[in-house]
Amino acid sequence: MPKTVSSCIIGLGRYAPERRVDNSEIEARLGVEAGWIERRTGIRSRRYAAADEALTDIAFHAADAALAASCLTRSDVGLTLLATSTPDHLLPPSAPLLAHRLGLVRSGAVDIAGACAGFLYALTLADGFVRSQGRPALVVAANVLSRRINPNDRSSAILFADAAGAVVLAPSDDPTIGMLGVELFSDGSHYDLIGIPTGGSCKPYSPFLPATDVFMEIRDGQAVFALAVEMMTQSSLRVLDMAGLSVADVTRWAPHQANARIFEAVRRNLGLPEDCVISTIAEFGNSSAATIPFSLASSAETAPFKPGERVLLTAVGAGMTGGTVVYGF
Repeated sequence: MPKTVSSCIIGLGRYAPERRVDNSEIEARLGVEAGWIERRTGIRSRRYAAADEALTDIAFHAADAALAASCLTRSDVGLTLLATSTPDHLLPPSAPLLAHRLGLVRSGAVDIAGACAGFLYALTLADGFVRSQGRPALVVAANVLSRRINPNDRSSAILFADAAGAVVLAPSDDPTIGMLGVELFSDGSHYDLIGIPTGGSCKPYSPFLPATDVFMEIRDGQAVFALAVEMMTQSSLRVLDMAGLSVADVTRWAPHQANARIFEAVRRNLGLPEDCVISTIAEFGNSSAATIPFSLASSAETAPFKPGERVLLTAVGAGMTGGTVVYGF
């Protein structure tokens, strides 16, 4: 058998819940003028899960689509990684249930809690599994962030959304495709800029705590903006250099869809042309780790990835944690 030297993406899938929430609904609740949200974020609408939709429900749709596109026999899949900040339960992890529902009878399964960068961490780990074991892997990123939003908090209520994206990786003997460069990074000195105060060992759930303590907080939006732009810019340059590539070699760029102003600043810093940017934020908002695979699947629906393409992926989120990957098709 050919030696596995890389992983290749052979299936992509995405899913957004049916309920569309336009800016006008949120702007009316917050008491701000029409257009206020779009000017600050680039978002016009987002999707919220239905009351009876759990995290594994939306993850299932994206994963099922990616598996169908891959044409694999489901017993071939050896690993399922689910990047999420909103699992069905705190325990057990959601990935085993997802794998079971998908019919992945010979797959290991575990959750990855990497916030907005979770997909890139999961993708990197899955690539290592595929290359070392010679078996396909499924990577899913999904979030139901609408249930972690304080509806009266301007910083979070305007941004976050629900969605899922998925990719299937298969073994390849072609060293010119797959993960051509990768960097995973973190800066824990900014650990508390974004978070959910209650639910961990530091501050367990209690009936005496205010309800808002279970909602997401962005404590300093300006600091998050500046750090995200700097980290995503510098990491992208390092990874391209690592891969022996230049900015001119990038055919598509799929940044984490945190805020359109953030990735526009990064684009200008890198000197990337506007037409290489994959953007889904206007209609689907910020679904954290799900935004990159969701955007990849969306882009492929319009123009399938061609051999020789070099796609740049980068994200920064809570922690602060981040990553950059340059992927060859």
